[in-house]
Amino acid sequence: MSVLTRDEAQTRAQLLDVHRYRVDLDLTTGDETFESTSTVRFTARAAGDTFVELKPATLHSATLDGAPLDPAALDGNRLPLSLTEGEHELRVTATMRYSRTGEGMHRFTDPTDGESYVYTQLFMEDVQRVFAAFDQPDLKAVFEVAVTAPDDWTVLANGITERQPDGTWKAAPTPLLSTYFVCVAAGPWHSVRTEHAGLPFGIHCRRSLAPHLDADADEILAVTKACYDRYHEKFDEPYPFDSYDQAFVPEFNAGAMENPGLVTFRDEFVFRSAVTVTERQTRAMVIAHEMAHMWFGDLVTLRWWDDIWLNESFAEYMGYQTVNEACSDLFPDTWIDFGVTRKAWGYEADQRPSTHPVAPDPEAVPDTASALLNFDGISYAKGASALRQLVTWLGEKDFLAGINIHFKRHKFGNATLADFIDNLAAATDRDVHGWAEQWLRTTGVDTLTPRLDGEGLHWNLTVDRAGTRPHRISVGVYDRDPSGDLVLREHRELDVPQDAPAALTGPRPALVVLNDGDLTYTKLRFDEVSAESALRGLSRVPDPLTRAVVWNALRDQVRDGDLAPADHLAVAGAHLAEETELALVQGVLVFARHQIADRYVPADQRPAALATISGIARALLRRTEDGEAPGLRLTAVRAFVDSATTPDKIASWLDEGTVHGGPELDPELRWRILARLAVLGATDEAAIAAELERDPSATGREGAARCRAALPDPEAKAAAWSALFDSDDLSNYLFTATAQGFWQPEQADLVSEYVPRFYEAAVALGDRRGPAMAEAAGRYAFPAYAVDADSLALGERHLADTPMIPALRRKLVDQLDDLRRALKVREG
Repeated sequence: MSVLTRDEAQTRAQLLDVHRYRVDLDLTTGDETFESTSTVRFTARAAGDTFVELKPATLHSATLDGAPLDPAALDGNRLPLSLTEGEHELRVTATMRYSRTGEGMHRFTDPTDGESYVYTQLFMEDVQRVFAAFDQPDLKAVFEVAVTAPDDWTVLANGITERQPDGTWKAAPTPLLSTYFVCVAAGPWHSVRTEHAGLPFGIHCRRSLAPHLDADADEILAVTKACYDRYHEKFDEPYPFDSYDQAFVPEFNAGAMENPGLVTFRDEFVFRSAVTVTERQTRAMVIAHEMAHMWFGDLVTLRWWDDIWLNESFAEYMGYQTVNEACSDLFPDTWIDFGVTRKAWGYEADQRPSTHPVAPDPEAVPDTASALLNFDGISYAKGASALRQLVTWLGEKDFLAGINIHFKRHKFGNATLADFIDNLAAATDRDVHGWAEQWLRTTGVDTLTPRLDGEGLHWNLTVDRAGTRPHRISVGVYDRDPSGDLVLREHRELDVPQDAPAALTGPRPALVVLNDGDLTYTKLRFDEVSAESALRGLSRVPDPLTRAVVWNALRDQVRDGDLAPADHLAVAGAHLAEETELALVQGVLVFARHQIADRYVPADQRPAALATISGIARALLRRTEDGEAPGLRLTAVRAFVDSATTPDKIASWLDEGTVHGGPELDPELRWRILARLAVLGATDEAAIAAELERDPSATGREGAARCRAALPDPEAKAAAWSALFDSDDLSNYLFTATAQGFWQPEQADLVSEYVPRFYEAAVALGDRRGPAMAEAAGRYAFPAYAVDADSLALGERHLADTPMIPALRRKLVDQLDDLRRALKVREG
């Protein structure tokens, strides 16, 4: 199959003006395939040769202006067209395959009740898996979609759908859309419908999740409406589509997809077990993120994939900011969670060999395969951080004015980075073009360090910068009071680089925190006195966002080899038990458990690291016995289970169905405990089968697959490996669950023989099953716990010598760099 190049897209865009698609889909022809007819009306501006994309099981017929084309002319995914100047109509009829990988038209049968569901995910180049199309973002068109579906199904689409007398479903014609935004979701959905601002709103899930969606419907719809209203306060252009549906769909690869009028979400956001408020906040942020795309991405769309950051960075920034503004009664400070979780993703991506500018040069994104690699922490988290810094530097009023100019000039069209910067510049006297060159065209992370010079009551603060970007930051200056608390003396706004040192009046501060408020994107270090205060007094810092900034600095120091992992664990042990901000507790424990304990400490120190984490969890459990902080307690239970080195305590919880003092075990906790027992060799196939009988849901099947792969038994490992790599029967989610269970640090000797087998197996899988499964193999099936020089050398040889699809190569580049970093941290 050929990938589309940027040059080919530009040539085709110069030749064609695409007007309208009529897409007819028949979903009643079986479990493996469906029928697809695409009728495209377009104009050729001159005579010339081009092609239309299609990936059929069988191409039945194609006609151009009524004249038949030879189906045998299909070359991979390209059907050649020879055009005369003027109007044309292309009609293509084909049988298409359903996918089990989350690409194209994904089909899922719910094991709970046997009901089937299908939905499209057409991002980048997967519309070709559903119907014939000129598949590039700058050939927008009107879409009319009709679907034949089983009698008891409901069909959702980008526009309002109605069932016709003949039983087919027709969707209202869309405004001009890019091909990758077309969406159909069909099945016996459970729906909750309402109306807001004169538009129909709906939320949908599979029937087996109905009680859980109903329990959360008020919150989901309240967040949706609040964000919708807030965007209408920010943006001059009204919401541009005829309805707003949100479908929570099974086995979805991404968090969500911004299909106009029909946003699709992974249905784990329909919570069937207890969750923390930060997890609910994440769902709210994703709702806000996808809604922001209705303007930035859908109304105004990138011209080519080098500008994907314009979609994702904007939506990421707006998602957090809008939830912070519109849903503060539910989620009082989303930027804490952003700082602890999302920014860390950006920092890690930006320090790997695969880093790239937020806005890469067009030549760096020559085709769709290379573009797919840029959906990472840079395009999302770093880009959102850059926009937050831009708003700090520019002011929100001018920022929004520039955004509204952008929407007005390019609505229902396409735009580039140059357009975006020009439109921002039209709203301000500041040098936005210069800012963009320094922030969006460069790679890497700056590091800021405070330096204090003086004596007595007079001190000068200088910020040393390792890097090239300008920063507008807030500096927190803290004193220690007689009780030991750190008390804010002042916030000082600074521009870095400085014109002159900042004068501080008063005694030498106990703690100076650069980037207090987390308004820029940079790593931080401390002066000597502040470093000691941070390590000894972190829980005494008054503001949780400041504590997040300090914790992130400590995290970066560990990753850079400037702070011993054991020292980080000691700080966590000293301060986390007193922490009140749930997002911080969760973020620090995840880093401690999965980076420090699993990778950064040598094997002989791992039991002590797990014991420290278990001790923190026990302290939190004691602190939350009164039931006042259920989220902290749930976090503590999860951490205790995941860090258990002996089975007795967690096995007793599973037997009794409850944690002493609460909570009672829901399905998520039961599978979590069973998975840990499997790792420890304290359960067996009979117990796993019994639990699956108790919970036969899709997530139950995933839990069972994870547990079976985690059993410390050669036969279990062989069966799991075969399921992963010797057949293509596993869906994307069952593949991921099996891979998650397979590699365990406690079982290093047992699985050592599979480490050299991974690379050949993953390459073959990627070649057979495509980029989504290749990415899953590189992410979840990689032997991440084999932290040794031989494993690194083996991976580097394969990377140098073995051809592989780009999605897998990029993932392995990142994994091997993480392995290289872990080795350096271990070496001290």
